[in-house]
Amino acid sequence: MTKFRGIATINITADDHKKAVDWYRELLNTEPYYEQPGYAEFRIGDYQTELGIVDSRFMPQLAHPDKPSGAIVYWQVDDVESCLNELVSMGATQLEAIKNRGNGFITASLIDPFGNILGIMQNPHFLEILKSNVGALEA
Repeated sequence: MTKFRGIATINITADDHKKAVDWYRELLNTEPYYEQPGYAEFRIGDYQTELGIVDSRFMPQLAHPDKPSGAIVYWQVDDVESCLNELVSMGATQLEAIKNRGNGFITASLIDPFGNILGIMQNPHFLEILKSNVGALEA
């Protein structure tokens, strides 16, 4: 039995929920597929990963609310540098500069305008898995 099968939903928070949903709508160039007061969810990427935007009043209080915290989720992108530049132009703040981590892995991270850490990555493993899954579908 496989215990962890993949990421089902990633939730991020915002004090200004409407503004955050609008910002991610523009960034992702898509509409939320599910929306209710205080929560909106997008399906994005090759695996239709769910990204939820939660009004921060519905979330537990953090130990250090003045600092970004939590797991850093790295999203696969085609070009880290151009994505980093686009996010900065949209109001995100660079947290970690572009790093070549070897073997084709390149990362950077930012803080979105709502205080969430957003990681971006070029990951050859992601592309290998995607290619094998597409090949399996074609067989």
